[in-house]
Amino acid sequence: MADKKTVLTYEGLKKLEEELHELKVVRRKDVAAKIKDARGQGDLSENAEYDAAKDEQAEIESRIALIEKILRNAEVIDEEDLDQDSVSVGSKVRVLDMEYNEEVEYSIVGSTESDPMGGRISNESPLGMALLSHKCGDTVTVDAPQGALQYKILQIV
Repeated sequence: MADKKTVLTYEGLKKLEEELHELKVVRRKDVAAKIKDARGQGDLSENAEYDAAKDEQAEIESRIALIEKILRNAEVIDEEDLDQDSVSVGSKVRVLDMEYNEEVEYSIVGSTESDPMGGRISNESPLGMALLSHKCGDTVTVDAPQGALQYKILQIV
């Protein structure tokens, strides 16, 4: 079964590549040194430092495997080629939250890069999906637990 494509912006791709480099080059060496030091302390069966270092090593290797999988299945969005007439992954959108009469700006990104508190919403989120393919002036409705929310698209950047 083929893995799902992961949508990334160029910025998101670079961040993952930098993190992968940091994990492989710096963090692996650090944890290997911790394990070596802990082994030098003698009996490993009651050695908390050794256990902690092995746990950290497992976390690092797990994260490396995940990032490599994401990068293998990445579909990078070229933000230069984006259609500015409608919302797509990679777009920045200024919307009016009609319930609170408040303007908010979001970047539409793949789920790997999402950070709602930082204004980066996933294309797979309810609001992200509702905004996709719509144009300036359109009003979209998002079904939320507290009821239907409406947003008017003011600008696509």
